[in-house]
Amino acid sequence: MNRDLALRRRWWWTWAQVEGLGEQRIKLLERNFGDLAAAWHASAEALLGLPGVGPELVAARDRLAKRLGDRGVPLVCPARLMLPSDPAMPQALGCLQRPPLELHWRGRGSLWPLLRRRRAVAVIGTRRPSPHGLDWAKRLGIALAANGWPVLSGLAEGIDGAAHRGCLEAGGVPVGVLATSLDRVYPRHHSQLQAEVAKQGLLITEQRPGAAVAKGHFASRNRLLVALAEAVVVVECPHGSGALHGARLAWAQELPLWVVPADTNRSSAKGSNSLLSQGATPLLDPADLLSSLGQGPLAVASSMARTTETSMDPLLEALGAGASLEQLAQTLDKPLPKLAERLLQLELAGLVEAAPGLRWRPRQNGLLIS
Repeated sequence: MNRDLALRRRWWWTWAQVEGLGEQRIKLLERNFGDLAAAWHASAEALLGLPGVGPELVAARDRLAKRLGDRGVPLVCPARLMLPSDPAMPQALGCLQRPPLELHWRGRGSLWPLLRRRRAVAVIGTRRPSPHGLDWAKRLGIALAANGWPVLSGLAEGIDGAAHRGCLEAGGVPVGVLATSLDRVYPRHHSQLQAEVAKQGLLITEQRPGAAVAKGHFASRNRLLVALAEAVVVVECPHGSGALHGARLAWAQELPLWVVPADTNRSSAKGSNSLLSQGATPLLDPADLLSSLGQGPLAVASSMARTTETSMDPLLEALGAGASLEQLAQTLDKPLPKLAERLLQLELAGLVEAAPGLRWRPRQNGLLIS
């Protein structure tokens, strides 16, 4: 990683620890002081001269600085951390009304470039679905995975879990956007499912390790889930459901919104059925969705990954001891989207691994090459 970028990440992470400070105000500090290091050492008077910066924020910075001491600044970033300053951060997240200050992740880092291009499909719905809804969610997970589409969900009870189980059953790549920190499982009986999603796909959350479970976090994570999707499918949900909030976000971003029709007498489907009368596209067969989406970005991953072990891949040679996606693009003179898909294929084959800072390193016989 570029040394300047690495230092900027550390300073961003340090400022992110200041209580009450959000992404927009960190950017404000950086613009006005030239860099975040200068902002950290600025006087209280200089900070108070900025719009939106009050005495409480200055006091919070001073408390953190006293706690850290000179040797603790800037802080070292966690290994699996995505920050707004990172090139791989999906741009759509930065366009949200409340962009994430940070994202913690676990799993296949080579999925990030695909999510940056919104090359995934979100399947959402109620925690208490009918058997019809559960069956549909699983069928969708299977169909999308079989056609090379990463499957997004919130890993909640009901529709979310069924969609990811279907995706895993078909050997696909699930992406779970959590409302809890990575060191928690909610609901608790999803521990095995969450572990399988992390192994085969990716887990993402804006909650730091040790964060308490909070009701508001479940609503706010919907904005992240929708911002990573190319299309959204609502399988079944009642009025007042968080899935309806996700549907409204999809409409606001002009994403394709599909809804599975259900029994009009069933309360668990009244919210999703109401979306149909508002203009959502009815989904009567998974094939209709796949016909609209086309082939997913992972459709050829399996066949290409199998050939890699018998021939040296130019990308593997270019990795050396480790390289970022941008460095590989310069070395190989290849477009970023194609390289991103190839990296994921190699990661699925067990031949590369995402290292801290989203650099990729080669593996040999399942072991990292140091």
